[in-house]
Amino acid sequence: MSTTAAELQTEVQRRRTFAIISHPDAGKTTLTEKLLLYGGAIRLAGTVKARKAAKHAVSDWMEIEKQRGISVTSSVLQFDYDCYRVNILDTPGHQDFSEDTYRTLMATDSAVMVIDAAKGVEDQTKKLFYVCRQRGIPIFTFVNKLDRHGKSPFALMEEIENVLAIRAYPMNWPVGVDGNYKGVYNRRLAQIELFESGGAHGQWVMPSTIGSAEDPAFAELLGTDIHNQLIEDIELLDMAGDPFDIEKVRQGELTPMFFGSALTNFGVRPFLEEFLQLAPPPLARRSVDGMVAPDDEGFTAFVFKIQANMNPTHRDRIAFIRICSGKFVRGMSVKHVPSGKIVKLAQPQQFMAQERMIIDEAYPGDVIGLFDPGLFGIGDTLCAEGKNFQFEDFPVFPPEHFARVQPKDTMKRKQFVKGMTQLTQEGAVQVFRQPEIGVESFIVGAVGVLQMEVLEYRLKQEYGVDILVQHLPFSVARWLEGYDPGKPVKGLDSGMVIRDGKERPVALFRNEWSVRWAVEQNPQIKFLTVPER
Repeated sequence: MSTTAAELQTEVQRRRTFAIISHPDAGKTTLTEKLLLYGGAIRLAGTVKARKAAKHAVSDWMEIEKQRGISVTSSVLQFDYDCYRVNILDTPGHQDFSEDTYRTLMATDSAVMVIDAAKGVEDQTKKLFYVCRQRGIPIFTFVNKLDRHGKSPFALMEEIENVLAIRAYPMNWPVGVDGNYKGVYNRRLAQIELFESGGAHGQWVMPSTIGSAEDPAFAELLGTDIHNQLIEDIELLDMAGDPFDIEKVRQGELTPMFFGSALTNFGVRPFLEEFLQLAPPPLARRSVDGMVAPDDEGFTAFVFKIQANMNPTHRDRIAFIRICSGKFVRGMSVKHVPSGKIVKLAQPQQFMAQERMIIDEAYPGDVIGLFDPGLFGIGDTLCAEGKNFQFEDFPVFPPEHFARVQPKDTMKRKQFVKGMTQLTQEGAVQVFRQPEIGVESFIVGAVGVLQMEVLEYRLKQEYGVDILVQHLPFSVARWLEGYDPGKPVKGLDSGMVIRDGKERPVALFRNEWSVRWAVEQNPQIKFLTVPER
């Protein structure tokens, strides 16, 4: 290996790029913030629960997120811990934004699944878990909110195995009784870590005491009953539980399970340290020409997210790219595969929520932001000059909610069209048009209703446009192949045919029954759930 290849290999091996997934309110954003706290990226954590305080979660930067206390965009956060370079992709928890989450998962090498100790495995967790499983992403479980009453650790373990059909291996075990845990027992190190309680609500790093489980001092500190219960629990886990197998973890067949409380920092540091050792470094990526290894020296990357107006004063658009192979150097020229254009990447940035920093170099696994002049689209491949291939396609999700939107003030038409165009390119909503109607109004399709609210909010806040929203009675979209515009689609009496952003015909239906009827009546037309590229 040349020096460059050795350097590339070293940098690849020390990177960890992962997403945090959960049902809304399981504590995902709080955990993200506490990892940043332990990584030294922030000195004081502003808890997500303290909404009355001026300090909001570092990773929630959009105003609507601060008001509602939810994450609706995927933040990209980076910090160093020990010898690792950590890239966290904080995803929206709300199910209306699952599209954004699915795309973000395309850019990760592993996932941390946060589960509420009281509620267990919830619906949105199941959906996101299955996406990870389809992609073969290793999953690590953090059982959160141990500072409150919840299900027993054994019941949670059983629930994960029964509901998600994945075996769980507890890496640590809560010490104490439900709702009043004193610390965690680290099974690998066979030692107890007790936490000092404090009234700081997890705003700073929590002090702890470490020692052997057999130490009589701990039996005295915990009390005989709690100490005996811990010894019994550990014996049961050792006898009846699965053996730990890192290969099964890497293949997504076994999930290492950690217990803690992100709000009070309970168990966060042990989780972070163990997770970084076990999580995989950047993995090879699938392209149409085969696998691309991270230590291939030719630069490759793909766009997985576009965010308009991260800085409202500058009205900028940022394309987030995941580097897949080779070394990125500021100012390098790369090929934008879909357009065939050579692009100079002059001002690459890394992020801490809204805090930005121009960087000079980056490696596989890193996520960087590029200023987008309107060229980039989600799923686009970038590669070194002379190469020409495409990474595998991103999933497309059919919208289920539709509305006609237009500006209240016709004088604001220009800002309206600009806002609609830019926000559509982010992939949050899909925009359609009726061929017989001009650009006075658009038809918007979204996977969730909340996406419509965010669209309305952002058009007003970022583009100064108030809109009229007329919700349409359709819930199913089908792309039409073999459609003749000169002939009406039979059985589409209560539906309509519109065009998507690539001028492909799309039929809107009220329900699945209407779709089945139209399919029977029009054997010459293919009704596709998602468009073929």
